Amino acid sequence: MCYVYVHADPIQYEARTRSIRISNVVTTIRLENLFWDVLAEIAAREGKTTNQMIATLYEELCALREDNPNFTSFLRVCCLRYLSLPRVDESAQQLAAQRTTLAAAPPNAAPAKAAALPH
Repeated sequence: MCYVYVHADPIQYEARTRSIRISNVVTTIRLENLFWDVLAEIAAREGKTTNQMIATLYEELCALREDNPNFTSFLRVCCLRYLSLPRVDESAQQLAAQRTTLAAAPPNAAPAKAAALPH
C-alpha cells in the first residue's frame, strides 16, 4: 500500500511560493505543487484564474468568519474536499442534458437530433 505514496513524483510535494493580490494587498502563499494544480483545476471549473479563485475564497471566508488563523491550511482542506466530491463523467452529463431536453419537449414536437457522444 505504501508503494503508491512513497513513489509519488517529488515535484508534486515540492513547495512553491506565489504572490497573490487579495483585497488590494499583495501576499505570498506557499503550497505544494499538487495543491496548486488542484486549485488551478477548481478555478478553471469556475471560469477564473487561480489567483482570482483564491481571492474569492479568502473574501468568502472572511465574510463567514472573522478569524482566519491559517489560510494556507484552509486552501489545502478546500483541495481535499474538492477531490472527495463525486466525479461525473462529462459524456454522462451531456447524455443527462439530452434526456432532460427530450423530456421537456412537447409531445407533438419533432425529435431533436442527438449529438454524437465521444467514445
